[in-house]
Amino acid sequence: MEEELKSVSLIIPVYNEEKYIEGFIDSILKQDYDFGMVELIFIDGNSKDNTKKLILKKLHDSNISFKILDNEKSITPVSLNIGIKESKGDIIIRLDAHSKYPINYITKCVYYINHVDADNVGCIIETESEGKVGNAIASVLSSKFGVGDSKFRTNAKSGYVDTVPFGTFRRTLFDKIGYFDERLPRNQDSEFNHRIIKNGGKIYLFDDIRITYYPRNTIKKLVKMAILNGKWNLFTSYLAPGSMKLRHFVPFIFVLSLIFGIAILFTKCTVLKLLFMLELILYFALDILFSLKNIKKRGLSEPLLCFVIYPIFHITYGLGTLMGIFLIIKNKLKGEKNEKRITIKN
Repeated sequence: MEEELKSVSLIIPVYNEEKYIEGFIDSILKQDYDFGMVELIFIDGNSKDNTKKLILKKLHDSNISFKILDNEKSITPVSLNIGIKESKGDIIIRLDAHSKYPINYITKCVYYINHVDADNVGCIIETESEGKVGNAIASVLSSKFGVGDSKFRTNAKSGYVDTVPFGTFRRTLFDKIGYFDERLPRNQDSEFNHRIIKNGGKIYLFDDIRITYYPRNTIKKLVKMAILNGKWNLFTSYLAPGSMKLRHFVPFIFVLSLIFGIAILFTKCTVLKLLFMLELILYFALDILFSLKNIKKRGLSEPLLCFVIYPIFHITYGLGTLMGIFLIIKNKLKGEKNEKRITIKN
């Protein structure tokens, strides 16, 4: 039997995380894994707040090995690659500072990467927030109507999947398939997991523990995230074909249907008008159904907010993809296709 891997490197990209970093570190310091086998590597992307000071303050008197590295490019995959190359552990666990982890998280990750036939393992995410709007956003991002068949967000059962949050890997995997794609400020996980599967590997989701993840807690921040995700879903498919799934483009298809549907209303085609009206009725029926799911927990306020947030999220997400199409066309017209450059600010 192959010897079990035990030494662990925790790789944590950070940028302006002062609101969440102390809670994150507290959850790490409560881990039941042997800290003598663990190192923490923070990679700071030029934070403008007190993130680095708070890390030093929280870990100064701890008995866990840690270091803070700098990433001048401020791009997540660059931070990940800096951390991985600097690390010494046999097992690499990527963590997100916007989250809190159960006491046995490292133990579970090490167990599954050692005992399951998989190259990447991860668990379920529970999305939590504060305030009425934040709670509604969390509900939207945790429902199948909101995010589709994203299994780690929608309480799926343990099994093989196409992606997991953050991820746990053997160090040898990076020698085999390379590091994270530094062209992708977003979706680098999806591209990397696609590469795992493309090279004959497997990804395993375990459901016996859950990470607490804190999403955007205002509609303005949610809209910004949705537009950027929509754009980068398309750019990721352009730069790394096959890495994104159909669910990533459902909002775009929905937006196209709305554009064509509105245009149809000015024609005399009764059948197409009826089909468009049927689509709207079905959409808002699902909107109402999923919005009402938490009515017993939080009264009427959250369902009403969810009813509004679902279409805002879906439409802005789809518009982001549409914007991405125009930007790619613009870049191709400039002759940048062969070098596959994307000129956009994240």
